[in-house]
Amino acid sequence: MDKDIKTGSLEMTAAMLISGTIGWFVLMSGQPVVDVVFWRCLFGALTLLAICGALGHFRRGILNRRLLGLAVLGGVAIVVNWLLLFGAYSRASISISTMVYNTQPFMLLAIGGLFFKEKVTATKLAWLGVAFAGMIAIVEAKPAGDFTGGAYLTGIAMALAAAFFYALAAMVAKQLKGVPPHLIALIQVVTGLLMLAPLAGGSGLSAEPAQWSLLIAMGAIHTGLMYVLLYGAIQKLPTHLTGALSFIYPVAALAVDRIAFGHQLQPVQIIGSVAILFAAAGMTFGWTWPRPVRHQAGKT
Repeated sequence: MDKDIKTGSLEMTAAMLISGTIGWFVLMSGQPVVDVVFWRCLFGALTLLAICGALGHFRRGILNRRLLGLAVLGGVAIVVNWLLLFGAYSRASISISTMVYNTQPFMLLAIGGLFFKEKVTATKLAWLGVAFAGMIAIVEAKPAGDFTGGAYLTGIAMALAAAFFYALAAMVAKQLKGVPPHLIALIQVVTGLLMLAPLAGGSGLSAEPAQWSLLIAMGAIHTGLMYVLLYGAIQKLPTHLTGALSFIYPVAALAVDRIAFGHQLQPVQIIGSVAILFAAAGMTFGWTWPRPVRHQAGKT
């Protein structure tokens, strides 16, 4: 195996495993979602500040006003995405929230078609139909005992909205070609700090060292380290392999939810989750649907 492919695969796997554990950190921190995201932004900013400094990303000429404005806009979208997704965890479970969140490719499809005039093919619409069927299965399923019906539906809606804002951030990122990704991430978390500073800390600061360690980890590991691993992998891997390894994230989240909290998906929820992941894979890898065979009448 090529050295870059091997290294990139290890980096991507580690990044997705880290991402898959964040739900546990969010719930175990015991903090309001706004506070969790604020501290993630703060400790993430400190980590990324050191990384960008070490990589020399603060030199002149990298950013202009337009690019800075776009990076800030992407930061607003990604922070709103975090707020919604983290809020969904306690309402619909980590597992269900993550599965619904993986409708991101279809949010990108919708945004690209509506605002950037990107072509929407019949194949993409077919995969969208599969994902929608999976969504219906999850929504119609009876919530597990830990979740009430109203909160369950709210959690699903929040996870869907989180996927939309993630897709929006991804669309903005496409306009930032040439800007170092770690610098983009730094601008995003600093934007989050400014957004949430007036809102955070309403419940008072925790005195528990364990809670602080979880919050620091979300900033330093789930933000700083994860970005380094993810972007390092993207630079080394072909697109199809990056897409394939990205599906480690929802599998890891399912495992964490099952092991840590004992949440097990019901059969209908499993079917719906598989449908969403299968449709997302079809979109990611450009799978096509088999065309019906047309039989021509034999000549006489």
